[in-house]
Amino acid sequence: MQILKRLVSRRYRQTLIQCRRSLSSFPINSSADDLQNQVLDEGKASCRVAILNRPSSLNALNKNIGARLHELYASWEDDPNVGFVVMKGSGRAFCAGGDIFALYHLINEGKMEESKEFFWTLYSFIYHLGTYLKPHVAILNGITMGGGAGVSIPGTFRLATARTVFATPETQIGFHPDAGASFYLSRLPGHLGEYLGLTGEKLSGAEMISCGLATHYSHTEKVPLIEKELENLVTDDPSVIESSLEKYSDVAYPENISALHRIELLDKCFGHDTVEEIIDSLESEASATDDAWCNSTLKKLKEASPLSLKVSLRSIREGRFQTLDQCLVREYRMSLQGISKQISSDFCEGVRARVVDKDFAPKWDPPSLEKVSTDMVDHYFAPLSESEPDLDLPTKQREAFN
Repeated sequence: MQILKRLVSRRYRQTLIQCRRSLSSFPINSSADDLQNQVLDEGKASCRVAILNRPSSLNALNKNIGARLHELYASWEDDPNVGFVVMKGSGRAFCAGGDIFALYHLINEGKMEESKEFFWTLYSFIYHLGTYLKPHVAILNGITMGGGAGVSIPGTFRLATARTVFATPETQIGFHPDAGASFYLSRLPGHLGEYLGLTGEKLSGAEMISCGLATHYSHTEKVPLIEKELENLVTDDPSVIESSLEKYSDVAYPENISALHRIELLDKCFGHDTVEEIIDSLESEASATDDAWCNSTLKKLKEASPLSLKVSLRSIREGRFQTLDQCLVREYRMSLQGISKQISSDFCEGVRARVVDKDFAPKWDPPSLEKVSTDMVDHYFAPLSESEPDLDLPTKQREAFN
C-alpha cells in the first residue's frame, strides 16, 4: 500500500507542476493569499476538511481550485494520521460548477491553452477522487451543479439536505454534461440520466436520495451537528463514518410534482434512440393528456442548443458502457472540441446569453435539430489531433471502477 501511495503522490506532484503554470491567468489583483484561500484546509482528529471558498461566485471551480484540491488530497492520502476527508462549500452553495464566466473570457481572449488546462486539472482531480484510497464525505448543503456534482459524486458518501439543488444544465449554455456526468447520469434508474442531462432540470435533496445520487439525507439544521461529529471521529473505517451519518439521517420523499413519480412515462419518452424521437414522443403525450410535466420538459428541450442535445444524448449512452476514466477521457475530447469553435460557437453564445448579457436569447448554430449533421456530432467524439494529447490519467497506479 505504501508503495502505491508513493507512486500516486509522485504522479500527482507532476500534475501539480503543470497546473501551476496557468495561475498567471488570474486577475492582476488576485494575491497569492486570495488564491490559496479559495480552498480552506481544516480538521482535527483523523478528519480533514476541504472547504470550497468562493462564496460570491457560488464556489465556482477554476484551475487554482483544481490544483489546490490535487495538492491537499494527495498529501492527505499519504498521511497515516488522516483517516478520511470531508468536502463542503462556503455560503449558500456547495459548488455551482465550473467558472464559465472566466472560461468565456479566456476563450474570447484566445487563451486556449489556459482553457484546456482548466479541464485537464478538474477532470484529473475527479479521477483522483473516484479512486481515492480513503473514505470521502461531500456535504451538499446548497447548490450542487455541473462540476460541483463532478467533485462530489465519485466519492464514498454524499449528504443531501433540504437546501440541496442538483442540476446538470450544460445543454442550456451550448455545452454537454461533463466532469464525469456521462458516467453517473448513465447509471441512474431507467432513462432518468438522459432526462436530467438533456433538460438540465433540477433535483431536490429528497429526489437525490431517492434516485441514488446522494447516499444520505438530513434536515438542514442537523448539518452543524454532523460536521462536529465527523470532525471528532478517529477512524478510517467507512462503516463507522456511515453509522455517524445514519445517526442524523432523515426520511425524505419527492414532492408529487417530481419527475420521479413519472418514471414510467419518462422512460417511455427518453428511451428513444434520437433527440427527435424523444421530442416526438413528448409532443404525442402532451397532445393526448395535456400533461404539465410533458409541456415543461418540451419547453426545456426547445430552449437548449440543438447540437448540445445530440452530443449529450450520445455521451450519456456511451457512458453507460464505460468506466470512469474512459468517460473522463472522452469528455475531455468533447470539451476541447466544444470550446474550439471549429464546429460551433454555441458554448460562448450560451454563456453570453445566460451569464454575461443575460438576454436569455441565444442564437444557436445550427439553429435546429434537423440542421445538426451526423458529422458534426461525430467530430466531438473523434480523437484529438496528433499535436493535442488526450487526458492522461494514472490508470496503472489507480484502477478505475465500473
